[in-house]
Amino acid sequence: MTSLDPPPAATLTPAQTAALTRKITLLSVAVALTLVGLKTAAWLASGSVAVLASLADSGLDLIASLITFFAVRYAVAPPDAEHRFGHGKAEAFASLMQAGLVFASAALVGREAIASLLDPQPIAHGGWAMAVMAASIALTGLLVTAQTRVLKQTQSVAVSGDRAHYFSDLASNLAALLGVAGAALLGFNSLDGVAGLIVAALLVWAAIGVFREAAHQLMDHELPEEQRALIVRLMTQDPRLTDIHQLRTRASGPYVHIQMHADLDPDLTLDAAHQVIVEAENRLLKRFPAADILIHADPRGRAEPHGGAFAEPAAT
Repeated sequence: MTSLDPPPAATLTPAQTAALTRKITLLSVAVALTLVGLKTAAWLASGSVAVLASLADSGLDLIASLITFFAVRYAVAPPDAEHRFGHGKAEAFASLMQAGLVFASAALVGREAIASLLDPQPIAHGGWAMAVMAASIALTGLLVTAQTRVLKQTQSVAVSGDRAHYFSDLASNLAALLGVAGAALLGFNSLDGVAGLIVAALLVWAAIGVFREAAHQLMDHELPEEQRALIVRLMTQDPRLTDIHQLRTRASGPYVHIQMHADLDPDLTLDAAHQVIVEAENRLLKRFPAADILIHADPRGRAEPHGGAFAEPAAT
């Protein structure tokens, strides 16, 4: 799996989201450090290009995990005078850097794999190399499982990008294991280079998926249609609020920004209209605790066109 589906809308407060993302990114760094150490020892012992490819991948994963480690901490910082919408997009920038690192890893792996195919070399200490790759698969699988659990509760695009790395690592480590086994046990030395090329291809595909997710946030892509439909349902539960339009949504790290126009009974007093809007906001916040909500009230049937460049009617 390389391009991962976006996680569901957050059901946690920003503080709860921050606690989860901090723990999972710390675990990611710890796993990456362990894998780099193990694979370095295995490569020095075996000289396998497949193990070297996997080591290069893990080395860049360590850098990416460190970027994510710091990005998720900065992203949950509260809004300030210079960043009124918060710092959530730091996660998307981190994901872009992750994608670049994965592309670089793929280039390095591909070059070494082609060199190995042109001049296949026997694998030394193949048993040790296979044991290390098997341990890598087990550790990576545990990390991906933990990241998946966190993503069911948060919208961290940085953690999602980090998971994409490690999900592709599962396949690349398996390819490396098969390449080393084929060369060490069966004498098919060229399999080592073939495994390296497979790893490189998987890395490129993973990088494309990470880049796509980050671009969605940076370009203020709308929330999924089912979430927009839920917003409409929650807003119109009050019969005094008959319709909404100009609904605009976007994600920014752990936060969700929602704005819209709401049609109200024109005979409501200002106090009553305010109460309707506050109750509607509270309904949304129960489902989107990390949301920044802006609602403009329109008197039903009496509102004049307004809103500047974004005043055109939009489908809800």
